Amino acid sequence: MAASELYTKFARVWIPDPEEVWKSAELLKDYKPGDKVLLLHLEEGKDLEYRLDPKTKELPHLRNPDILVGENDLTALSYLHEPAVLHNLRVRFIDSKLIYTYCGIVLVAINPYEQLPIYGEDIINAYSGQNMGDMDPHIFAVAEEAYKQMARDERNQSIIVSGESGAGKTVSAKYAMRYFATVSGSASEANVEEKVLASNPIMESIGNAKTTRNDNSSRFGKYIEIGFDKRYRIIGANMRTYLLEKSRVVFQAEEERNYHIFYQLCASAKLPEFKMLRLGNADDFNYTQQGGSPVIEGVDDAKEMAHTRQACTLLGISESHQMGIFRILAGILHLGNVGFTSRDADSCTIPPKHEPLCIFCDLMGVDYEEMCHWLCHRKLATATETYIKPISKLQATNARDALAKHIYAKLFNWIVDNVNQALHSAVKQHSFIGVLDIYGFETFEINSFEQFCINYANEKLQQQFNMHVFKLEQEEYMKEQIPWTLIDFYDNQPCINLIESKLGILDLLDEECKMPKGTDDTWAQKLYNTHLNKCTLFEKPRLSNKAFIIQHFADKVEYQCEGFLEKNKDTVFEEQIKVLKSSKFKMLPELFQDDEKAISPTSATSSGRTLLTRTPAKPTKGRPGQMAKEHKKTVGHQFRNSLHLLMETLNATTPHYVRCIKPNDFKFPFTFDEKRAVQQLRACGVLETIRISAAGFPSRWTYQEFFSRYRVLMKQKDVLSDRKQTCKNVLEKLILDKDKYQFGKTKIFFRAGQVAYLEKLRADKLRAACIRIQKTIRGWLLRKKYLRMRKAAITVQRYVRGYQARCYAKFLRRTKAATIIQKYWRMFVVCRRYKIRRAATIILQSYLRGFLARNRYRKILREHKAVIIQKRVRGWLARTHYKRSMHAIIYLQCCFRRMMAKRELKKLKIEARSVERYKKLHIGMENKIMQLQRKVDEQNKDYKCLVEKLTNLEGIYNSETEKLRSDLERLQLSEEEAKVATGRVLSLQEEIAKLRKDLEQTRSEKKCIEERADQYKQETEQLVSNLKEENTLLKQEKEALNHRIVEQAKEMTETMEKKLVEETKQLELDLNDERLRYQNLLNEFSRLEERYDDLKEEMTLMVHVPKPGHKRTDSTHSSNESEYTFSSEIAEMEDIPSRTEEPSEKKVPLDMSLFLKLQKRVTELEQEKQMMQDELDRKEEQVLRSKAKEEERPQIRGAELEYESLKRQELESENKKLKNELNELRKALSEKSAPEVTAPGAPAYRVLMEQLTSVSEELDVRKEEVLILRSQLVSQKEAIQPKDDKNTMTDSTILLEDVQKMKDKGEIAQAYIGLKETNRSSALDYHELNEDGELWLVYEGLKQANRLLESQLQSQKRSHENEAEALRGEIQSLKEENNRQQQLLAQNLQLPPEARIEASLQHEITRLTNENLDLMEQLEKQDKTVRKLKKQLKVFAKKIGELEVGQMENISPGQIIDEPIRPVNIPRKEKDFQGMLEYKKEDEQKLVKNLILGNKPRGVAVNLIPGLPAYILFMCVRHADYLNDDQKVRSLLTSTINSIKKVLKKRGDDFETVSFWLSNTCRFLHCLKQYSGEEGFMKHNTSRQNEHCLTNFDLAEYRQVLSDLAIQIYQQLVRVLENILQPMIVSGMLEHETIQGVSGVKPTGLRKRTSSIADEGTYTLDSILRQLNSFHSVMCQHGMDPELIKQVVKQMFYIVGAITLNNLLLRKDMCSWSKGMQIRYNVSQLEEWLRDKNLMNSGAKETLEPLIQAAQLLQVKKKTDDDAEAICSMCNALTTAQIVKVLNLYTPVNEFEERVSVSFIRTIQMRLRDRKDSPQLLMDAKHIFPVTFPFNPSSLALETIQIPASLGLGFISRV
Repeated sequence: MAASELYTKFARVWIPDPEEVWKSAELLKDYKPGDKVLLLHLEEGKDLEYRLDPKTKELPHLRNPDILVGENDLTALSYLHEPAVLHNLRVRFIDSKLIYTYCGIVLVAINPYEQLPIYGEDIINAYSGQNMGDMDPHIFAVAEEAYKQMARDERNQSIIVSGESGAGKTVSAKYAMRYFATVSGSASEANVEEKVLASNPIMESIGNAKTTRNDNSSRFGKYIEIGFDKRYRIIGANMRTYLLEKSRVVFQAEEERNYHIFYQLCASAKLPEFKMLRLGNADDFNYTQQGGSPVIEGVDDAKEMAHTRQACTLLGISESHQMGIFRILAGILHLGNVGFTSRDADSCTIPPKHEPLCIFCDLMGVDYEEMCHWLCHRKLATATETYIKPISKLQATNARDALAKHIYAKLFNWIVDNVNQALHSAVKQHSFIGVLDIYGFETFEINSFEQFCINYANEKLQQQFNMHVFKLEQEEYMKEQIPWTLIDFYDNQPCINLIESKLGILDLLDEECKMPKGTDDTWAQKLYNTHLNKCTLFEKPRLSNKAFIIQHFADKVEYQCEGFLEKNKDTVFEEQIKVLKSSKFKMLPELFQDDEKAISPTSATSSGRTLLTRTPAKPTKGRPGQMAKEHKKTVGHQFRNSLHLLMETLNATTPHYVRCIKPNDFKFPFTFDEKRAVQQLRACGVLETIRISAAGFPSRWTYQEFFSRYRVLMKQKDVLSDRKQTCKNVLEKLILDKDKYQFGKTKIFFRAGQVAYLEKLRADKLRAACIRIQKTIRGWLLRKKYLRMRKAAITVQRYVRGYQARCYAKFLRRTKAATIIQKYWRMFVVCRRYKIRRAATIILQSYLRGFLARNRYRKILREHKAVIIQKRVRGWLARTHYKRSMHAIIYLQCCFRRMMAKRELKKLKIEARSVERYKKLHIGMENKIMQLQRKVDEQNKDYKCLVEKLTNLEGIYNSETEKLRSDLERLQLSEEEAKVATGRVLSLQEEIAKLRKDLEQTRSEKKCIEERADQYKQETEQLVSNLKEENTLLKQEKEALNHRIVEQAKEMTETMEKKLVEETKQLELDLNDERLRYQNLLNEFSRLEERYDDLKEEMTLMVHVPKPGHKRTDSTHSSNESEYTFSSEIAEMEDIPSRTEEPSEKKVPLDMSLFLKLQKRVTELEQEKQMMQDELDRKEEQVLRSKAKEEERPQIRGAELEYESLKRQELESENKKLKNELNELRKALSEKSAPEVTAPGAPAYRVLMEQLTSVSEELDVRKEEVLILRSQLVSQKEAIQPKDDKNTMTDSTILLEDVQKMKDKGEIAQAYIGLKETNRSSALDYHELNEDGELWLVYEGLKQANRLLESQLQSQKRSHENEAEALRGEIQSLKEENNRQQQLLAQNLQLPPEARIEASLQHEITRLTNENLDLMEQLEKQDKTVRKLKKQLKVFAKKIGELEVGQMENISPGQIIDEPIRPVNIPRKEKDFQGMLEYKKEDEQKLVKNLILGNKPRGVAVNLIPGLPAYILFMCVRHADYLNDDQKVRSLLTSTINSIKKVLKKRGDDFETVSFWLSNTCRFLHCLKQYSGEEGFMKHNTSRQNEHCLTNFDLAEYRQVLSDLAIQIYQQLVRVLENILQPMIVSGMLEHETIQGVSGVKPTGLRKRTSSIADEGTYTLDSILRQLNSFHSVMCQHGMDPELIKQVVKQMFYIVGAITLNNLLLRKDMCSWSKGMQIRYNVSQLEEWLRDKNLMNSGAKETLEPLIQAAQLLQVKKKTDDDAEAICSMCNALTTAQIVKVLNLYTPVNEFEERVSVSFIRTIQMRLRDRKDSPQLLMDAKHIFPVTFPFNPSSLALETIQIPASLGLGFISRV
């Protein structure tokens, strides 16, 4: 592609910079071929003219698009060059706080100089099993890839960790080994993985030291081979070391330290065991004070010493050997303080009794004089003679230091050998993974022999690395079948030849070391003569003749020749070695043994470890004269051999590379120095990898990924059904140069820069699309604005036109108004004229009419006066009638009001009194009400009488009025006559006077009545006012009291509610914590149980001995099975320590509480065992003693002894005990109170009392007869038996003495019958003692009656308890009734008087109804009790019948023949099943096998009712309970639990099996609860189900055992779910593109990630939903409880959310806006699934809240402070670490998105600093919520269950 197409305006480039190495700039104009200057704009705002090199005309490097910056893999960058790599690493390290980055096959690790939370066990679990490209770069990903390839390819692996000192090599290697130890585990009991990790503190203490660059710098190279067996579990390890820096023992530069172990010893010098070493401060010793920095900040050397000693102990180094090591190290320190005094130029001496030398000799166990002599002299040997020569002070000092270095090197080798020996395993190694922690390329101001060897090793490793990279590239091209050419890469073989070939540098160095007078100068001259001007890689410095320069692959290095020969020879005087070999200290000579005799764990493979140095102590056989001159092999020769061996090992393995980078020299956290980083990138080969990749086709896309990414560049017609052909057609149009890409079988290969060009085209296309979208949207907005303006204009026009129309209408109205005014004015004028004329006419008429009217008036006046007289008379009559009626009415009103006032007064008084008083007065009030009612009736009668009287008076007055009217008429007619007849007038006047008198009398009567009415009214009003005032006061008091009561109740309620809520929350939290802890203990216990079973099987296979017999345990032991699951397993666990040792148990992590419980249980079992053993011994002694006494006693005393023994046995074991119990029963029955006599069942108790009295009397009568007859029987048997059998009865007597110790009377009877049968030696039978065996039958009957009475006693006690509970319930109900009455009373007082009576009557009716219902319930309970007693009576009758039948079977045949047989008619009844299943004891294993072990859940779940096995097992338990057979119940339950465990262990990976048995275990548990007889579990039972309750046994302990088993099955179910769902979650929730086209695929590097495009084998969200549907349908088919299904679904959703979020937090490519949309859509689909299944209230949705918030965090704005505040309030389910991690990982997929700024992330951190949450980054995907099993009773009747023939249970029968 032409440069003019790439170097256009606004294109960004990299230009060199002396400070920042590379600086970014932007082109201001397009580049044209031939331009010599580029106009650039720098990021800091300056413009620059960049001149191109006139010779090369090389353009500056192009910068990658921002979308590619921060990639996980550097090879994913389109432009692969140094500035792009440096910038990508810087962005990841500084901005995203990511220290790991891939560079092809290399993992680049930058030391953060800060502890990061990314190495926890949760991170290890997250990377375990993942492909290397699927997760973000990490050392764990490299370790997982090596582990996976080892298992998959059956090939050994190597992890090569290199880098500068302080770059983090050792830490990286340590984390890799920790990963292997955590993931693989140990295959042996010794936990080798712990030992491998424990070797690190030891090697760091003796091989690490502080340097100016690193506080814990490894001063040696090591290669650790971690061995694995065929199951790929760690079995051992082996360590090789390379080139220990011995010179550090005797010399340290400024600010540096010696090896850590010396300072640890000095810090621990005050320990008692170190007193003998005579150590002090580190500043007191020459070898530890030279650097001037004896203390490392933040490091406690004393604690480190304790860690070192602890690690030595763990690796098996004994205390004696440890003290030996410390003695030698202390001796080295004291040796460094030995001083020399010069006698002359050629000799020196040591002061006498020199303290440091004395201490050294004491510690080493050597002779002081001899060591003093050979430190100042040396032995020289010639061909003819040997002589001793003194040496100078300088030579003596050098010899002393050489001896110290030699001792330390030997000790170092000895420790390495012992570590290897501890890590060695006897198991054959199948494969291994090697971890190489070796020094990186080094160049200093002064480079010596050590730097030369280090760089030589790096040359070899770089060559191997280049070949491997080239090989991978070649394999990829050949696999894809594309044409390839040889890639030109740097071959450093010439440099290696310069160093190691014949006449190379090392060869010439060894040759010079052999010369007698060889020096560094002569060796330098030989180098110049041999290689200068002949090898281009070898140069000579201009200003030095004692140095040389080598051009290494990383850089030119100048080496100083001074010291090369001395360090290569590493000479030590043999006389000094001989003195040390003669030491009395045994450990010291071991250090100097020959290599062939040295004890090494790698002796089988001698090439496994290479010695660092060789001492010149042993001369050659052929030339004894060279004894004290040199060793056989020089250090350079040894190093070359060990390096060749290392390369052979690495070439035989698959290498994995980790390159550690030191970001700065000041150890500042997250500070990036570009210069130092570039130096190291060049030195470690990362840039070479980039160059090799860039030379070929670094960018690779699958056809589907390419199509998905660049679909926007295609037209519709270009899209074909064949994706491959579509991509080919498009690429031919987009990229014209066909050399820039190649088509492989599955991928498209691009050269460097092509992906950036495609991204530019894609961005341009998207930008054009965005412009088009913007154009369309803006046009739409403007059109919308125009339409709004048009609409507004029309509105304005409408209003203006309306205004004009209103003005015109106003004009029209005014015109019309003027016309109307004119009309009315004219009408007014005419009307006025008409009125004048009319008025004149009317005046005339009025005068005329007045005259006529006055005449008529006079006539009417007369008539009117007559009418007035009539009116007055009639009015008086009416008023008289009215007054009488009013008087009567007022009197009635007064009476009624008085009555009402009195009633109101009484009620107010009643209110002031107590409630009880009100109740007492209530009855009297009713009577008073009735009396008042009668008074009202009487007053009504009086009122009627008065009304009748008034009616009569009214009639009289009417008649009189009529008479007066007639008289008046007559008077009017005879008015003129009256004038004449004066007498008549007088009579009339007399009548009028009489009438007036009557009128006055009526008025006076009316006045009296009114006065009386007013007085009554005043009195009544006064009384009413007083009552009202009193009522008001009472109401106020009542309201005040009510208000106070309400306030107090409210306050108490609020307080109690708050306390209740708080206590409830706290109790719920405590309950959940306790439940979780308990279930974790169960999980741990089940794991230990499985571990125990596995170990037992392994021991069985390893030790070919027959299994020990079954250990029989006492029956009482099984009662404790609820605590420790099963007694048989406990017995086996007790037997195990006596048979074999299990050292692995010590290493298994065990909960202390569980351990203490087990220990306590073992102690109890041992005590019980000891008690049983003592009892057995005592019984044996009694038997022996009785036998001895029996031999001495005369024969005649036998009958009396037997009589006395039988009498004591009978009285103590049977009658006395039973009589006491019967007396207690009699007393309990006789002392029953009167209310209890009427209780249900009392008549039956009286009957039993009578039977008890008669039976006890008969028992007293028969007792003596039985004893007498038995004594007679004994006498008869003694007479019949031979003499040699005389001890038989004695033995039976001994056994009878033990009978009294039995607890159960049934056992007494069985023991006695057994005794009777064993002693039956003649034809005489106990049943025939008195003719027909009546006494025996009576005896058996009495015992049965006693048992019956005992059971009745127990039932009576239970009934008493029930009655007490009922009384308590009745008291509670009375309290409630009292409260209710008070409430009703308060309500009634507020009602009007009429409503009060009605409410009182209604309340009374309600009370009577409730009492009636209570009586009916009591009647039903009595009926129920009667039925129950009848049922018990039937059962007892059946038992008596069975006993009679059993007794009849014992009758002799002769008796049966003699008795007449009468024919009996037996009616056949219809079978009534009781819901029980009967089986024989020997069929128990068959039952368990067919029902549990051989059952197939799939068939049962589909074809049969859910929970059928549980119902069958419970029905079998019911029958065993019915038979009162405790052994059968224990055996069946124990076998059931063991069999379920066995099935789950065998098929524990099958979801249907685990779900099936979880459902059946819960159903079995619910059945045991439902039919336990406890009131709390019987609420929902039918009457028939209550009849099926267990009667004899309380299985509460077994319910606990079953609950624990259900918890274990639930946890196993969760693990199965997790194993099935885990492969689907990441692919379906994160990687699969559910919404097509939303998220594009970014360019990927060599580490290919899983494509988001769904392939055939890829899991999608539909796969997860289908799996969830499958789980749900299976659980529903198996009849699992709905609440349990909700808990399972909640756990499933938690797993989905946790795994998805964890992967999101570990994958930078998934943190984008589009991926957030995908996640939210996927979560909505899961919520829709919950809604479809009606599981929204299961709490499953809440478990997805962290994932939902993480998805929202990816989509929200992340710029301003308001956005930060919104994020902090929104993400309350995420921790601070998770929020910051998501923001750091946020990566734009398109150029239109923006990265999150560092300042915004810091703002988030500041806002969240006060939040108290877990610092853990990842969610615990292994967390299991505590499970509960709510009681869920079954409505299925047991008697209706049918057993299908397919189960093969024909041997059991229904009962």
